[in-house]
Amino acid sequence: MDTTLILLTLASVLASSAPLVFAVIGETIGEKAGVTNLSLDGSILLSAMVGFAVAFSTDNLYLAFLAAMLVGAIVAALVAFSSIVLKLDQIAVGFILTLLCTDVSTFFGNPFVRKPGPAVPHLAIPFLADIPILGKLFFDQNVVVYASFALIAVAWWYIYKTQPGLKLQGIGERPAAAFARGTNVNLQRFIYTIVGGALVGFAGASYSLLVQLGWSYRMTSGLGWIALSIVIFGGWDPIRGAVGAYIFGGLQSLGSFAQGLPEFASIPTQVFQTAPFALMIVALLLVSNEAIDRFFSGSPVSRRIWQSLRGTPPSALSTTFEQE
Repeated sequence: MDTTLILLTLASVLASSAPLVFAVIGETIGEKAGVTNLSLDGSILLSAMVGFAVAFSTDNLYLAFLAAMLVGAIVAALVAFSSIVLKLDQIAVGFILTLLCTDVSTFFGNPFVRKPGPAVPHLAIPFLADIPILGKLFFDQNVVVYASFALIAVAWWYIYKTQPGLKLQGIGERPAAAFARGTNVNLQRFIYTIVGGALVGFAGASYSLLVQLGWSYRMTSGLGWIALSIVIFGGWDPIRGAVGAYIFGGLQSLGSFAQGLPEFASIPTQVFQTAPFALMIVALLLVSNEAIDRFFSGSPVSRRIWQSLRGTPPSALSTTFEQE
């Protein structure tokens, strides 16, 4: 295969995976704090619609992304309020909000279906874009892709290398101990859930203004569930979660590429469209399979290596905490 074609394909994978990176890291932050936002699929869909609608109406991409982030933050705030204040089940609330956001996006997005609109422009970084191989991949993209790279690094640094990040891990792992040290656990959970939701909203706008330009009914359906599975696949780690997002993007590109080969011409197109989702589910099952856990638990060394690769969920995930 031509080297130029390979580089173009890899660059397109990085670009098309950017929205998923934002969604995965946003959900990772929320779950690190102990709150599961299961409304991701509906939230991404609604924010994609709102982002495109604002961009179409105002021709202002900054307002479009801000509006989409506000939508994602509001949906996440509803999840946090229901869980922290009303003590409702996070999973049930997330499912209901997913359905609600999906219907709302369909209703209010009707005037914007398949309308041409603005898109995030290409923005090559001078000099850096001319670097062989790396320049084409990392410096010949657009501002959303650059922001996704920065988010990966900043999220990892914040969670693991700063004092607030250690407190974030504490409220998700041992909220009682964090509270005893003076941390307002429920307030912090509320804040981090909203921050994560805003990133999910950014992901939605990125999709309609970068990946699949425009708006159509349920255009991002399934993306939120994939993001949730990648969070688990990545072991609640922002870097590994981003790698999972790129793997999914690569599988989608591979399916599109294989579909154009004569050897696969007889295979229905639906197989290539659904294969990445099926493969991510298989990977998720392998990661969470107890039989594989037992296989790697034979020795302390293999067990530590497997646990570091697999990752473990925050101990207090999806639980409520009573502050006294």
